[in-house]
Amino acid sequence: MSLQKAGYINRIIDAKIEENLQLFGAVLIEGPKWCGKTWTSLNHANSVVYILDPTGNYSNRVLARMNPALILTGESPHLIDEWQEAPGIWDAIRFDIDQNPGHGKYLLTGSVLPPRESYGHSGTGRIISMQMHPMSLFESMDSSGLISLESLFSKVWFEPFLDITDLIKIVDVTVRGGWPETLRLPTAQAKSIAYGYINAIERSELFSEGQQKRDRVKLSKLLRSLARTNAATVSIKALAMDLDGSERQSKSEEEIIISRDSVTGYLKSLREIFVIEEIPAWSPEIRSKAIIRQTAKRMFTDPSLAIAALGANRERMLHDLKTFGFMFENLCLRDLVIYSGYHGGRVFHYHDNSELEVDAVVEMPDGAWGAFEIKLGEDQVEKAAGTLLRMSNKMVAAGSVPPACLVIVTGGGLARVRDDGIYVVPISTMKP
Repeated sequence: MSLQKAGYINRIIDAKIEENLQLFGAVLIEGPKWCGKTWTSLNHANSVVYILDPTGNYSNRVLARMNPALILTGESPHLIDEWQEAPGIWDAIRFDIDQNPGHGKYLLTGSVLPPRESYGHSGTGRIISMQMHPMSLFESMDSSGLISLESLFSKVWFEPFLDITDLIKIVDVTVRGGWPETLRLPTAQAKSIAYGYINAIERSELFSEGQQKRDRVKLSKLLRSLARTNAATVSIKALAMDLDGSERQSKSEEEIIISRDSVTGYLKSLREIFVIEEIPAWSPEIRSKAIIRQTAKRMFTDPSLAIAALGANRERMLHDLKTFGFMFENLCLRDLVIYSGYHGGRVFHYHDNSELEVDAVVEMPDGAWGAFEIKLGEDQVEKAAGTLLRMSNKMVAAGSVPPACLVIVTGGGLARVRDDGIYVVPISTMKP
């Protein structure tokens, strides 16, 4: 019998966890704090040990560090929450699975990537890692789910229909974010979760045991810089200039190089606690002649964090739709990552040497791909359609497989299939 908590809302990742428990000895669920990892894991577990339980002066953590095997006892699947606090657990689980083979023995959760050198074996074949995100709009019941990503790749035609989601609603769910604790809160209160998250990062997250020491002022500046350039391709040099500010003119070239190295270190740390993630550049199949730029696009794991890093709120977003456009793109990319991940797909972005850019390319395991432009308003649809058609024609001319679908993701309005075959899909109608 699972340890499911009362009020648990099913997540898209649930089905994949269950599937992997039938295939592997252990399943690791990692992702940002507060995204629901523990509750979701309890939904599949029959016993649990909390490494950060403060009882007995954190006796579970002490035991796990002294002898990891001591906390492996429990009915399978046995959940070990925040395993990274005692990295030796990884090798203990791997050893147990080798000595006593079986599927679905352990579940682990982690909100920080521990240093690779802190444990020995990679766990290949025994432990599978899965990344969890904050809730998508479909999971938080803010999407009707009338149009699935799967149907778009299958070229399913649908009758036009009007999605009544308005701008205020889109701003609200973006400011609130996909944190389970915020679903029943008014937007004005819900934003406090993201504000608290950013404040915790600036105060302590990157200064914990095992983390390289960081300058809090520079970290705050970097988070703000990343928020201003959210869901965009920005160079390390440009981020370093934001950190240096007015001091930059007085710095030597050597000091500037050191500053760039520091930014790289900060970004690595932020990725390790799942606050930001990178959307890599998409390269068509190997025989294509297309020349693609390889700079990754950086975004926050949840758009609410970017808004909080800017010190903004619902009213400021409504009065600055240019800035909100970047936050909306972050929202849509978050959901596309979740929806495509359910099918084993991945999300990329496209930017070639002729400055042709497409917001997202979803590639499925069988090689099928679809191009997605993300536009908040209906007035941008025609321009987006032109971009998608140019990319499609260019890829085909360069020898690539034609796209399975071309999609414009909007903030609401008329869902339809255009005469040129391009789908116009409000994000509040999507599901996997």
